[in-house]
Amino acid sequence: MVVVGGGPGGSATATFLRQRGIGCTLVEKESFPRFHVGESMTGECGATVRKLGLGAAMAERRYPVKHGVSVFAPNGRSRFFVPVRARAPGGELVDATTWQVRRATFDDLLLDHATESGTERLRGTATAPLLDADGNVRGVRVAPADGSGELDVRADVTVDATGMNTFLARTGVAGVKERGDYDRQLAIYSHFTGARRDAEQSGDTVILYQRRHHWAWLIPIDDEVTSVGVVTPSEHYRATGMTREAFLEAEMASLNPELARRTAGARRVADVHATANYSYHVRRFTGDAWLCVGDAHRFIDPIFSFGLGVALAEAEMAAGAIEAHLGGSGPPGPNPFQDYEDTCERGLDVYQLLLDGFWTNPLSFGYLLHDRHRDDVIDMFAGRVYGYERSPGYHALVAINEAAPA
Repeated sequence: MVVVGGGPGGSATATFLRQRGIGCTLVEKESFPRFHVGESMTGECGATVRKLGLGAAMAERRYPVKHGVSVFAPNGRSRFFVPVRARAPGGELVDATTWQVRRATFDDLLLDHATESGTERLRGTATAPLLDADGNVRGVRVAPADGSGELDVRADVTVDATGMNTFLARTGVAGVKERGDYDRQLAIYSHFTGARRDAEQSGDTVILYQRRHHWAWLIPIDDEVTSVGVVTPSEHYRATGMTREAFLEAEMASLNPELARRTAGARRVADVHATANYSYHVRRFTGDAWLCVGDAHRFIDPIFSFGLGVALAEAEMAAGAIEAHLGGSGPPGPNPFQDYEDTCERGLDVYQLLLDGFWTNPLSFGYLLHDRHRDDVIDMFAGRVYGYERSPGYHALVAINEAAPA
């Protein structure tokens, strides 16, 4: 087994494989810790972290506890709250919590945990897939970070967890990387001290809405530091002619009155980063001896940090599919991972619909949350999206999107 990419998806895949008694080599080119955005966990993401055996470590590191997400209307006064809730064994919704994380330390924790679980860690860059005479993937070629000659890492199954690098799509093994529905947006973000938090549930996410494709987030990542980011149409940013630093400061003061109130006097303590064109879709991401996990095949939008939860959920599913394949109990046919691919796609389609419905008509969305389909919407925001395409709330979201103007 070889896993390419040591971020959350790759590290979690390696750990879940080790829990099943399957060894692997994990190839990662970067040194950790590293800066990364996407600091908020869904409820199911927190549950997966506990399955990885890291619940105690999260408490020891004092990551902020998240009870839910507050979404503020453009006037800065009206808001609705999406709580973190879990499904009890009997099926009822119960109160739950998850975490906010500083990704530099959290990703490092996951990678170290994979290594401590018995994963072989190889620092280097995967340069090409290894192909047999029939064009099937049989591992990867790696350029080690120490400058020694390239080496071939052969494997029964190859997992691409390289995130936005999309290694197998970029090298022509997986399908074409298509632009998604949010490809004309730009996210500009940094870390601040002094941002105001709610007195109770101070670890919660705050989303501040102005209009479609133009919103901001506040995510506490430790006792003092808050991640603050603005998402805006790329054209709007370019038209201002501002630097990233000046633009972020101006948007914090003007995008939403509640954002201005919460960040007044806040002090920036990190560089300002920008991420553009981050929505994409690779429609064929499994094969006879390979599969992709997380952002290596699809990324939609960071509104509620679904990406981290998707990576960990798919890591667990991938490990299960690999175990079944190696043990001879996987589905028959030329692609033993087709069921995994289909399940991932259906779940991500639910996320896409959820986001489209929220941005297209926030008032109708709020009505769904607080009245007709509250439990379904809470489930979807928690990350329980695999199989939810049959729920009444899902079909109500379909109706909202179909009724939206073009």
